Amino acid sequence: MARSHSCCGSVVSLCTLHIFLTTSGWVELQESPSQSPPIFVFAQDYLEKFYQLPRNRFQSERKNSTSVIMEKLREMQRFFGLNETGKPNQETLEMMQKPRCGVPDSGDFMLTPGNPKWKQTNLTYRIIKYTPQLSEANVETAIQKAFQVWSNVSPLTFTKVSQGEVDIRISFVQGDHGDNSPFDGPNGILAHAFQPGQGIGGDVHFDAEETWTENSSNYNLFLVAAHEVGHSLGLSHSTDPGALMYPNYVFHDPSTYTLPQDDINGIQTIYGKSVGISGMFFAVLSMVVEVGGYPEVCLGSVKGGRCTLQSNTQWGHH
Repeated sequence: MARSHSCCGSVVSLCTLHIFLTTSGWVELQESPSQSPPIFVFAQDYLEKFYQLPRNRFQSERKNSTSVIMEKLREMQRFFGLNETGKPNQETLEMMQKPRCGVPDSGDFMLTPGNPKWKQTNLTYRIIKYTPQLSEANVETAIQKAFQVWSNVSPLTFTKVSQGEVDIRISFVQGDHGDNSPFDGPNGILAHAFQPGQGIGGDVHFDAEETWTENSSNYNLFLVAAHEVGHSLGLSHSTDPGALMYPNYVFHDPSTYTLPQDDINGIQTIYGKSVGISGMFFAVLSMVVEVGGYPEVCLGSVKGGRCTLQSNTQWGHH
């Protein structure tokens, strides 16, 4: 599933780590970026992607950047519960090399008051481009289950439609795919999603160069999809290693998977709790039915279990 973390077998060799930490030193290394080993470049790139480390474009900026880099390293170490050394030690680099989501761990994509959320609770989605590694039916099942994880604990409903405008578009793409967030090939960034909004808002992109599966080998599509849908709904990453919204990929058995409490608390903070069917009056009840590829939505409250759709089709329980 994950790439090797052995000293000389990983993407960034850990064998050279003690050399620049004990001889050159972090400060001296940063002052000579042209001579920086790959390990430094890798760490800096990670911090730029996920912790908003500014890119140094001018020589005059470099002399002040050492403290910024060390602070960003401490921020990353704090997020993952590591020793806050401010240096890219072995445990820090091993954490950086784990396959993960491409959404930053800090910055604008945070669960805060006023953070973007969907105004409606009846959302539509469409799979624009599939992966050849799984049948279309299996992809659709995994995606449907991913949405269900969130609808089970919130008032949100999700309907797959085959044409027309939708809220969430799902695609398997690779490399630079036009959203300023290029994928990096196998075993790196697995997928990313955009917070609620117009245009690209809510969309989910999977790296087509990853190996997607229905089981424990490589990367389970359902688990990654469920995580990305969380972002599509407005959730940020969690520091809880047991949470679905933890940024690094962790396998769980899909057949017995239940959403952890940390994630339930997050989604209910944004949208409220799941609406139960009890009593004569339902304050909120939404039913979505796909008719000719376009969804029709039940608007307003429901009394006696009957809902009149815009097309005058009646749905209810008896």
